[in-house]
Amino acid sequence: MSSKDWLEKDFYAVLGVAKDATSAEIKRAYRRLARELHPDHNPGNAAAEERFKSVSEAYDVLSDENRRREYDEMRSLFESGAFRRGARGSGGQPFDMSDLFGHGGGRGGGDQRFGGAGFADLFGSIFSGGPGTGAPPRGPARGRDVEAEIFLDFADAVQGTTQPLTLRTLGVCDTCHGDGAKPGTRPRTCKFCHGAGVINRNQGAFGFAEACRDCQGVGTVVDHKCPECAGTGGVTKTRTLTVRIPAGVADGQRIRLAGRGEPGERGGPPGDLYIRAIVRPDTMFGRNGDDLTVTIPVTYAESVLGAEVRVPTLDGMMKVKVPPGTPSGRLLRVRGKGVPKRDGHSGDLLVTVEIVVPQQLSEEAREALVRFTELAPPVRRDHLERR
Repeated sequence: MSSKDWLEKDFYAVLGVAKDATSAEIKRAYRRLARELHPDHNPGNAAAEERFKSVSEAYDVLSDENRRREYDEMRSLFESGAFRRGARGSGGQPFDMSDLFGHGGGRGGGDQRFGGAGFADLFGSIFSGGPGTGAPPRGPARGRDVEAEIFLDFADAVQGTTQPLTLRTLGVCDTCHGDGAKPGTRPRTCKFCHGAGVINRNQGAFGFAEACRDCQGVGTVVDHKCPECAGTGGVTKTRTLTVRIPAGVADGQRIRLAGRGEPGERGGPPGDLYIRAIVRPDTMFGRNGDDLTVTIPVTYAESVLGAEVRVPTLDGMMKVKVPPGTPSGRLLRVRGKGVPKRDGHSGDLLVTVEIVVPQQLSEEAREALVRFTELAPPVRRDHLERR
């Protein structure tokens, strides 16, 4: 795969995911598309085979943390205009991007080919002039994501709830309203870059832009800084949110609240809030995926003769039939009394039967048990003695 492919192909669009998708989301999207487009499932379908190759190519880059970072940086650089098509090379000849990526001989000399060279190899020699050199202008930037934890009782996690959550995060300064300037003043337009945030330069055959060092690529300069935020435009604030916890949240699961993270910079969108659910264990119920588990004690007589016993559920008590001859450890399934699912259905309640052996018996009960033993058929153990 050539470096030019990285510019011409939107791998995120190929997989159908957002640019800020997590590694898990990228993997899920790839697996779904790979199953759908695999040649074994589409014999003779050339279009499906080509899409399968594109999906594999995209996943090969986005699944690797380092290659994904290089890919994002390269596309960001070109999309920002920091590296210009059609720049004039040496001798006034127009520079063609295809020369850079090896689609024919360069007009200024030998055939320059980069193949699958990474971002650092491709641009390192051009943008090594010092801090900020070659960086794109600092336009609108997305705010940082915020991580938080919320503690839930077992029943609240299963059934869903609303709960307050207090956070201390960066917020917009109320004094300067985020522009960093002292009240009564305004940031001025940078006189060096005239508000563009970049200085355009030519270096041989290459036309590129570097971040303006006077305004640090912002395009404006704050001469009189806000005393509250020291010119940063942001201060740490305490805020309380009312968080809706969906039914069925599992311990350790993350809940994403879009746009509830830190505010963006220079008009950029806010980040997201990721809440990790910490579910307190329950003294009665357990959980196995979408099923709830509970253990009920029964007497020996109830297990032999059968019985109708009261069993706890998250909705209250209900009666469950224990069939005659139920051994200890038998699992009884109560359908629809488990964890709610997204499709509107619920998992099951798995009831484990546990026969309780009495530690003390009255004389009358002991005599009755001896009489029962005499009447009951013996348990065969002769097979245990065979070798």
